[in-house]
Amino acid sequence: MYVRDAKNRDEVWLLDHIEEMELDETTFRSRDYVIAIDEQTNEKAGFGRIRLHKTGAETERSPSGQGEGGEICELTSIGVLDHWRRQGVGAHVVERLVETATDQGYETVYSLTDEPRYLAQFGFEAIETDELPTVLQHRLSEKRESLAPEAVPMAIDSGAFEMPTRLRERFKHASEQVPEDEPEETPEDFGIDSESATYKYDI
Repeated sequence: MYVRDAKNRDEVWLLDHIEEMELDETTFRSRDYVIAIDEQTNEKAGFGRIRLHKTGAETERSPSGQGEGGEICELTSIGVLDHWRRQGVGAHVVERLVETATDQGYETVYSLTDEPRYLAQFGFEAIETDELPTVLQHRLSEKRESLAPEAVPMAIDSGAFEMPTRLRERFKHASEQVPEDEPEETPEDFGIDSESATYKYDI
C-alpha cells in the first residue's frame, strides 16, 4: 500500500466517490488530491485533498509568511472506501498531505472537520473560529450550512504530525475487506422441521 499524487485519469473515479461520500468538491482539481493505492492489485483505497486559499488582504498573513496575495493551506475531502477502512489508509493520506504542505513551505495546515477526534490523534489541535484566517472563517460558515453542521476548525504546525504506531502497522498489511456472502437460509433457521412440516411454498 502506498500514497501517490492523483493524475488526470483519476478524475472520474475521484468525482464519483466524492459525490457518493457527500464530501466537498468545491473548485475540484484532480491535481490537488492524493490517492492511496494497493500496490498488488492497483485498487484505489482512499483519497484526500489540499486546497489553497488566497488571503487577498494586507492584514492577513499566510502560514508561509507571504502576506498579501499569499495562500492558506486547508486539508479537506478525506475519504476511504468502505472495504478499506480501519486499516490506516486515511491516516497515511493525511500524512502525505501534511508532508506536501510542509514541503511547499506552509508552516500551518488547517482543517474544518466534523471528525475532530480523528485528526487530533495526529497532532491537530482545535482552535477558535476567530483564530482562523478570514477566508477560512467564511469557508467554515459555508461548510456548516451546506455539508457539515458540526464542523470545527483545527490546525497543525509543520513538523508536528505524529503517526500512531498501530496505524503505521495496519497500513503495512492493509487489504480489501470484501464481505463474505451470507449463507443461504434454510427451513431450520426458522424453527421448521423440514422432515415433518407440510407447507405449500418453499422458503
